Amino acid sequence: MSDFLGAGWAFPVGVDARGRIAVARNEQDIEQAMRMILLTPKGHRIMRPDFGCNIQELVFEPNNGAMAGLAAYYVEDALTMWEPRIDVLDVNANADPEDPSRLLIEIHYQVKATHDRRSLVFPFYTIPGE
Repeated sequence: MSDFLGAGWAFPVGVDARGRIAVARNEQDIEQAMRMILLTPKGHRIMRPDFGCNIQELVFEPNNGAMAGLAAYYVEDALTMWEPRIDVLDVNANADPEDPSRLLIEIHYQVKATHDRRSLVFPFYTIPGE
């Protein structure tokens, strides 16, 4: 089963203890791929302009319920489209009570090959207005 989960360059790219390109495997590879999808604005990959997530469009929006709902929609849409190894079960986004410029996006998903349920909290930072 782990062959389906795959392996790839670690994100961010770096070297391992032996001086080789660091590699992420299995569930770690999936989590890093999810982060890469969410951190890539659509249109930034020349050969694949639809790759990524629209969440960066919200960076100047007020951190409120409407923005949280839109962020959750963008995240679910991007992960459903670009990460075929998972089923997105639920996405919740809420303003961080400790930092008003941060939105915490909790992603609940299931790895298709193993039926392992997992979650990932993705912090999204806005630029507060005056």
